Amino acid sequence: MQAEAQPASDRASSGAGNADKVIALPRVEAVPLIDGVLDESLWTQAALVDDLHQINPIEFSEPSQHSEIRLFYDDEALYVAARLWDSDPDRITAQVLRQGEGTFNDDQFAIIIDPYLDRRSGYRFQVNPNGVRWDALYQNTVNLEANWEGIWQAAATRDEQGWNAEMAIPFKTLSFNPNTTEWGVNFERTIQRNAETVGWVSRNRELNPGVAGTATGLTGLEQGRGLDIVPSVTARGERLFTGSAGSDTNFEPSLDIFYKFTPSLNGAFTLNTDFSATEVDDRQVNLTRFNLFFPEKRDFFLQDADIFEFGRIGTGGFSRPGSGQGSREAGNPAIPRAASQNGRPFFSRRIGLSRSGQPVDIEYGGKLSGRAGRWNLGALAIRQDEFEGVEATDIFVGRVTANVLDESALGVIVTDGDPQSNLDSSLVGADFRYRNSRLPGGMLLESQLWYQQTDTEGVTGDDRAFGYGISIPNAVGLRGTLSSRQIEDNFDPAVGFVNRTGIRDYALDFGYRTLLNGRVFRSWYAGYDGYRVERLDTGSVESNVDSIRFSVNNNTGDASFARLITTREVLLEDFTIHVAPDGSGRVVIPAGDYTFNEMLLGVQTGNQRRFAGRANMRRGDFYTGERTTAGVNLAWRPSEHFMLEAGYTINEIELPEGEFTVRLSQLRAGVVFSSTLSWVNLVQYDNVTETVGFNSRLHWIPEAGREGFIVFNHNLTDFDRNDSFNSTSADVSLKFNHTWRF
Repeated sequence: MQAEAQPASDRASSGAGNADKVIALPRVEAVPLIDGVLDESLWTQAALVDDLHQINPIEFSEPSQHSEIRLFYDDEALYVAARLWDSDPDRITAQVLRQGEGTFNDDQFAIIIDPYLDRRSGYRFQVNPNGVRWDALYQNTVNLEANWEGIWQAAATRDEQGWNAEMAIPFKTLSFNPNTTEWGVNFERTIQRNAETVGWVSRNRELNPGVAGTATGLTGLEQGRGLDIVPSVTARGERLFTGSAGSDTNFEPSLDIFYKFTPSLNGAFTLNTDFSATEVDDRQVNLTRFNLFFPEKRDFFLQDADIFEFGRIGTGGFSRPGSGQGSREAGNPAIPRAASQNGRPFFSRRIGLSRSGQPVDIEYGGKLSGRAGRWNLGALAIRQDEFEGVEATDIFVGRVTANVLDESALGVIVTDGDPQSNLDSSLVGADFRYRNSRLPGGMLLESQLWYQQTDTEGVTGDDRAFGYGISIPNAVGLRGTLSSRQIEDNFDPAVGFVNRTGIRDYALDFGYRTLLNGRVFRSWYAGYDGYRVERLDTGSVESNVDSIRFSVNNNTGDASFARLITTREVLLEDFTIHVAPDGSGRVVIPAGDYTFNEMLLGVQTGNQRRFAGRANMRRGDFYTGERTTAGVNLAWRPSEHFMLEAGYTINEIELPEGEFTVRLSQLRAGVVFSSTLSWVNLVQYDNVTETVGFNSRLHWIPEAGREGFIVFNHNLTDFDRNDSFNSTSADVSLKFNHTWRF
């Protein structure tokens, strides 16, 4: 007999009660073949969900296409099948065939699982019509850590009536309390050609662990012994063409072990960790006085990374709205990206990398993370090898949070050790994060409060950092955010990130988003964004940005946007903004108080198109002169087997102190032979370093938990600036790993 979802109250246009939906999952003692073909009779025994509603553009309205979802489980896995009807199947968007690539620009089906039913954390598993898997962890209820990778199966097929998807999610992949028989669950379908999203439970156009229904009846789930052993072997050859020219080859085995001490408490151990197959960083242009921020991409540090997040630092202070929210309007673009990360107590890129970004050997490391009741626990210990005069170092990070109220959390963090110097250093901090998505009228309220203090050898006093904020990040209507932080002069998180000290900053943004519900245009947004930095010693302004922003979106994902920007920069000392690669010339802006105005215009197509792109131009005053910035990013996907992306940014600076041009080019080409084998090449060039970098990765994933890489890197530099490039370094790595589960 087929089980059905049982909503506690009928769905209404207001959405009242839709979060009370409950589905009873049956246990079926049979295993389906995960092939994307729903022809097995056992699916008739599954629970059925077919009461999805539209989330975007008109929440709680009837979807344009019908969907049916079926679920059951056995001892080892949760099985999910989706029949996704489409009245125009030739227009289904399915451009991505390469495993590991994001599928958010394709049609997709996703299930959200909250095994602890804490309405704060969980997993997202999604698949596109080509059967490409994508998964992520939820951080702070709504933010996704997309670099997490779980072991699970999925497949999809298309026919004349739409498409089908099947998933098998092993319980060994999840962390949960086996004594809990109820999990949070939600479903989402995206129809890209009309920018439509539908879901089972939503509130304020959000769909996440905090806005979900409940699955019941989950008993007798097996996690096995909870042991994953992942041996890897890497063969690497490297050649240097300049300086101490020469070549070197090595053969490096490494080992990762993952063990569940309890079903909800995970341990990880790494030995001789190798990151040679990690994707290279995208280059960035820096025309400021402060450090840039590059995200973490290494798998070991991304495992359970959500537990170590602190005070919403780095997320613009607050979450972006959920599904179909018009993310172009979210956040505050007046805050530079690196500035939004300022004061982060733990930033794992400080470990295993030198200040110049060169890999540093990690001899061994361990991690303990998980949940116990209302408590979330995380501990990381690393032994880093010596390098460049820095002695071998022991690094520790500990994080504990307690779930309080319905959607809030209170936590502490501790770090010890400095991976980039020989000084003793430690940090302690505490944070409180408040969230309430159940206010009258579907309103959402978030706030945060955090405090940190460092203890660095040889430094006394002025070593604190603290911040607060409040936000109403509504999807439609009025939204706004106010936040502030103070970073004292000697605050130095040795395993964190700081790009400006001795300051107090303020950020304010507010605006209004209106749904038009027309045949062509979907919505428009108008708002103000501001960011102000003051010096702690004098209280005077160091930086200030004010901007007025307007954007309009149509029903197929295309958008245009404009910003009027006024910037004030106070230089207390001369600022060297440009140095020729050969050191022959410098452009130095004298100390002073500068105010300048600029205009930014841009357009962007919907990324589901075979040929898509984004272009923008920024022009106006810049310090004592003028700046013209233009950027274009184009993507061409003639089929799911080939993709070509090109990006070009140019900054033309004209100052009385000198003129210069900064160019950054990027070309990415990929050939996807099948869903298990792909070849991606990336070429990057900038005229600041006059360096061309080439990265080529052949990636084989026969199944989740097994993969192999062949990675080639080659760097060339034009030392004489005569358009004659000479090789500086090259390396090739072969890496293979296999996950053994017990």
